[in-house]
Amino acid sequence: MNAIDLRSDTVTRPSPAMREAMAQAEVGDDVYGEDPTVNRLQALAAARLGKEAALFVPSGTMANQIALRTLTEPGDSALASRDAHMVLYESGGAAALAGVQLVEIGERGSFDADTVRQAVYPADDHFPRTRAVLVENTHNRSGGRIFPFERLERVCRAARELRLALHMDGARLWNAVAATGIDAARWAAPFDTVSFCLSKGLGAPVGSLVVGSQALVERAHRFRKQLGGGMRQAGILAAAGIFALEHNTKRLADDHAHARRLAAGLAELPGVSVPEPPESNIVLFQRANAAAWSSALRARGVLVNPVARDALRAVTHLDVGPDEIDAALAVMRELSA
Repeated sequence: MNAIDLRSDTVTRPSPAMREAMAQAEVGDDVYGEDPTVNRLQALAAARLGKEAALFVPSGTMANQIALRTLTEPGDSALASRDAHMVLYESGGAAALAGVQLVEIGERGSFDADTVRQAVYPADDHFPRTRAVLVENTHNRSGGRIFPFERLERVCRAARELRLALHMDGARLWNAVAATGIDAARWAAPFDTVSFCLSKGLGAPVGSLVVGSQALVERAHRFRKQLGGGMRQAGILAAAGIFALEHNTKRLADDHAHARRLAAGLAELPGVSVPEPPESNIVLFQRANAAAWSSALRARGVLVNPVARDALRAVTHLDVGPDEIDAALAVMRELSA
């Protein structure tokens, strides 16, 4: 059988309809601002999130680092959720590219307003200037957890009282939208900048957006150039992003249902525990000798990622349906017998 790939929602391949949209894309030179398909994607992204403007960039890491550089100056500090993507998985970009010291706060993907207030450095030249609060929603490392909306509103109000900028790493924001029914524009409203990925969950082959005010996006454009993110006839890629936003956001609820199906099956296996049901499309589960079990599964055509000595992660996506979930569970059941 074909491999059932549950390592990430980034492993999807463009559908035939998406490939056709890419093939038919009208293109121009985006560095000159002349690619009509890129311009349409940027306008669509800005409208969906209720912002003035958007910028198409090659990756989520670049999107986050551009946003951080746009909102801060070298030598500043920013508060980020513990084990955030910007802390763990962006190769020290905050330090190397933005010159910003990240301070981790909270647990399991969220924090409260009082934690923000307590973490701000004193107004003293001995300390870095606390300049921004960074929120990841959904939070990858904690299993796709969604930042509770009312708590987030209180965090954002506190940040404004403290004159802090706000950035949301919304790589999987559309999963939060699908899980809660809260519109993307409402999630984005308090934030100066929001990034989201087209290649996580939405099925596009590449690309992310940074959205914000016109002034901030113009500033971000310069930093995209500095990082080498200016692309030429990028409309071929932007067309995939447009297709993803127009066709693949509403179906994310299916991925969440498949994740719950997988979690329920895993919880029945001997030697496997699922600490809590998934909130979105990421399932974290525990089993001894995770790396060895992952290797055994791979040999049988099921791919999952070990994330600790005794923990693994499985992620559902548009290339995985109920039949694939059941087939994966059957293999896991045989290996657990």
